[in-house]
Amino acid sequence: MAELVATLASTHHPFYLRATTAPPEQQMPQAPEWKRKVEAYRETLTKAKPDILVMIGSDHFHQIFLDNCPQFLIGKAERYDATFWNEEREFGIPKYVLEGDVEMSRFMHRDLMDQGFDLAFSNELKIDHSIICPIITVRPDNDLPVVPIYTNIFAPPLPSPRRFYDLGRAIRKAIDAFPSGKRVAAIGTGHLSLELGGPRQFMETGPDPVFDRQALEWFRTGDIDAILDSVTHETMARSGNATHGFLNFILMMGVAGPQPADYVDFLDLFHTMEAYVTWYPRHGAEEQAA
Repeated sequence: MAELVATLASTHHPFYLRATTAPPEQQMPQAPEWKRKVEAYRETLTKAKPDILVMIGSDHFHQIFLDNCPQFLIGKAERYDATFWNEEREFGIPKYVLEGDVEMSRFMHRDLMDQGFDLAFSNELKIDHSIICPIITVRPDNDLPVVPIYTNIFAPPLPSPRRFYDLGRAIRKAIDAFPSGKRVAAIGTGHLSLELGGPRQFMETGPDPVFDRQALEWFRTGDIDAILDSVTHETMARSGNATHGFLNFILMMGVAGPQPADYVDFLDLFHTMEAYVTWYPRHGAEEQAA
């Protein structure tokens, strides 16, 4: 069977590449520290030596629109074109082609359905920066096949935080059941408190620093019960109009299982807090979660 070797959850700031590769005199003051933190975080994946990446992100209305918006979707293609024209123009993200793992995608699709998650699927999925950003930050060689899974964090009605956590548990079970000796890393991106286009967009911190610090503590302690008891769609909206990206962090805690994170780091930028979190499997964690 396949082995989950690491679970990573991070934010996906689209300006990272441009901010850290511009000439030094043009870089923002935080750029050197940002680069150091990302490169340190990258090592948490490198040392796990994965063979396949299961990647969780959310389409920013690039390919999925309000006329047909699945709550959860899995890609089943041999390869995935990535980066949309506005991401090239606005963020300086180059085009990518990611190799897929069709066998694992097909297996996970069926296994997740058997567990009660009827995911939509696409054989022609194009990837945006929610998945390309972690390729840039933690796997810049882009040398591993991927299984992409998209979640709806933008278009209400959204699934509940509990549903995101349960999907994470189901993804973990599907990875564990995949008939292969491959080493699998799961990587998901979302947000802490975030405001897009609203009055709190350009603050010196994220719109809700109290929530951001509490979220980091939840990751450090693995306290999923506290999250599910206190985080709702309404509380996330009060923390910022795009804070629902936190649902993907909840999903990744489901993949990792009920355990404290092994690595937690952060960086305050002018309008958001960047978060970098990694869990490694612990013996007995799965039994506790069963």
